[in-house]
Amino acid sequence: MTTVPPVASGSSTVSGALDNQMIAGNFTTFLTLLTTQLKNQNPLDPLDTNQFTQQLVQFAQVEQQMKSNDQLSTLVSLEKTAQSTAALSYVGQTVVVDGSTAQLKGGTASWAFNAAKPATANIVIKDASGATAYSGTFAVNPGDQQFIWDGRGNDGRLWPDGAYTMSVDALDAGKQPVAVSTQVQGTVDSVDLTQNPPVLSINGQNYTMDKIKRIVRAS
Repeated sequence: MTTVPPVASGSSTVSGALDNQMIAGNFTTFLTLLTTQLKNQNPLDPLDTNQFTQQLVQFAQVEQQMKSNDQLSTLVSLEKTAQSTAALSYVGQTVVVDGSTAQLKGGTASWAFNAAKPATANIVIKDASGATAYSGTFAVNPGDQQFIWDGRGNDGRLWPDGAYTMSVDALDAGKQPVAVSTQVQGTVDSVDLTQNPPVLSINGQNYTMDKIKRIVRAS
């Protein structure tokens, strides 16, 4: 039995319209060949119906897959639009995000952190260049707590406004490490919609929307 060439799978450079035209053209050619063969088959040696039935099924499966791909592309496009719309709504909002970089402004920078159990924490605050601005050791309790820095280093010098990053290393009474997560509060200055997913600029750092823990109402 004569067969037609298999349908080539579409690549990212071939549009869905061209793929559909190829499917339709190949399917029409296949039906023309099949009809011609059925008209001219040898009665003593008829065509194997299993062969052309299998090819019909294969064409149908490819066509269904193409339609599924089109529908998935539409869903992805809708999801991207929804993400962009949601991200734009955050611009100008004050939010709390998972992060460690806060802005020192007017002699105040604040972080929130959470310890799983009582521990002794070594806190180090560095400026954007990596220079240590402040360090200290404190006893921390389980749960959420606030750390507010007045912008003064260990030598009493007042550091300039800007972005500062805090790191926390904690040990329990048995000198075992204790995990401590940090959060910062800031205003969403802008959204980069060219990224997927979109990223929010907060305190000079980029965050995806899943890092947002809560929105703070402006006072």
